[in-house]
Amino acid sequence: MKLDLNYTLQFTQEILAIPSPAGYTEKAMNRIAQELEKLGFKYSYSKKGCLIVKIEGEDSTYTRLLSAHIDTLGAVVKKVKSNGRLELINIGGYAWGSVEGENVIIHTLDEREYEGTLLPIKASVHVYGDIPREMPRIAENMEVRLDEEVYSESDTRALGICQGDFVSYYTKTKITESGYIKSRYLDDKLCVAQVLAYLKYLKDNNKKPNNNLYVYFSNFEEVGHGVSEIPKDVDEFVALDIGLVADDAHGDEKKVSIAARDNKTVYDLKIRKRLQEAADKNGINYTVGVYNRYGSDATASILQGADLRYACIGPNVDATHHYERTHVDGIVETIKLLIAYF
Repeated sequence: MKLDLNYTLQFTQEILAIPSPAGYTEKAMNRIAQELEKLGFKYSYSKKGCLIVKIEGEDSTYTRLLSAHIDTLGAVVKKVKSNGRLELINIGGYAWGSVEGENVIIHTLDEREYEGTLLPIKASVHVYGDIPREMPRIAENMEVRLDEEVYSESDTRALGICQGDFVSYYTKTKITESGYIKSRYLDDKLCVAQVLAYLKYLKDNNKKPNNNLYVYFSNFEEVGHGVSEIPKDVDEFVALDIGLVADDAHGDEKKVSIAARDNKTVYDLKIRKRLQEAADKNGINYTVGVYNRYGSDATASILQGADLRYACIGPNVDATHHYERTHVDGIVETIKLLIAYF
């Protein structure tokens, strides 16, 4: 298998730089659409903004669906406070301590952008002593300090900032000489880049997938309803999403994850066995994941009533929903499994 790793890493960095918290994904989707056009794949949009590609396979009697989600964690302005600072409400599941001190961008309804920093409401130990150390990190105890001359609610509102404005966090993306890539939002933008790398492999080698294939780029996975409309001819759904690296998750950043269970349901045993057999046959390094607090587009669709087989694979990532990290070896193993299986 000849893989273009540079393409994957370059597109990953580019798409990470485009803010896309769930509900604010149009710019990132447009960039994916541009790349699909460049690769020569036709696409359409669902009513709620998913990108869908249909590819004819060698065997048209069986149809698969492959998804990755472009939406990320983020926040929405809940309140413009009397001191001119902002109280937020989160988009997606993360701990407020994981974003404390992070620089943010506020995206106004008229498409202006303002920078700020997320801080505890009592941040300085010089002023408040032990309170900053002991104060719980919950939404009500956090605020955005805007990098503008604002001292009151009216000052901030004069900038065009109001309730409902989206907020994104800086990604701090870096690829190290030792092959690690660390950034916010590897979940799931890295997987978007890997899907495109698979499509590029098909184009570069003039190949078709084994079976008819739909490719979905979804936009609401982090809030639980990414792929909600599935064509009736789909027999099997494989979500490409991150695996987990932790003491009880058995992940490895240099391997691809094949999920066995998440907190919603077990994954289809028949499909999981096929994935593991494809990995074994092609010398692909993988782990099997059993997750307590995790879900994917595939299991969300099952819970919405989809009648199909379903699985989840993806690169193993450390410190998920925090400042995430994986290794280029795991990225390669994931793309190799996409090629071997699909």
